[in-house]
Amino acid sequence: MERKKYEITLTVNEKQVQGTVFAETTLLDFLRDTNHREVKHGCDHGDCGACTVILNGDAVLSCLTSVFKAVEGKVYTLKSLGEWDKLHPLQEAFVKNEALQCGFCTPGILMTAKAFLDKNPKPTREEIREALSGNLCRCTGYMKIVDAIEEASKIIAETVSGGAK
Repeated sequence: MERKKYEITLTVNEKQVQGTVFAETTLLDFLRDTNHREVKHGCDHGDCGACTVILNGDAVLSCLTSVFKAVEGKVYTLKSLGEWDKLHPLQEAFVKNEALQCGFCTPGILMTAKAFLDKNPKPTREEIREALSGNLCRCTGYMKIVDAIEEASKIIAETVSGGAK
């Protein structure tokens, strides 16, 4: 028996992306099949967080999310954060604080942090650590990652308030 295919269109980073999928296709597979290689294929079980994207404002593990959940929504990947000549404050803070090493986990961590800071713009260090609990990094000790997110939250808060203290 032939498996049924479905034609779908998703909004990814504010652009329409079309593809053909099977019923069991994950958001991760769709994204990678449509050249969104910035979404990393890690454990495939929801344990590492490398595949984290933002779907309708929430950080989700794309390896565990059906592509059909995203059909009516908006998906954001790492490429939505900044440009080479104008990095997002999270990206700037990660560079400044040397919060990345091999970089494999970084896209998922940045997307988790973005969704988290959008909902909690002035977090404590403990809240940052809790938000990152689903993201594994084998290279760093997380301290620099927490430092970077804390610094980015201050930069974002200052930008939103127009520099007023």
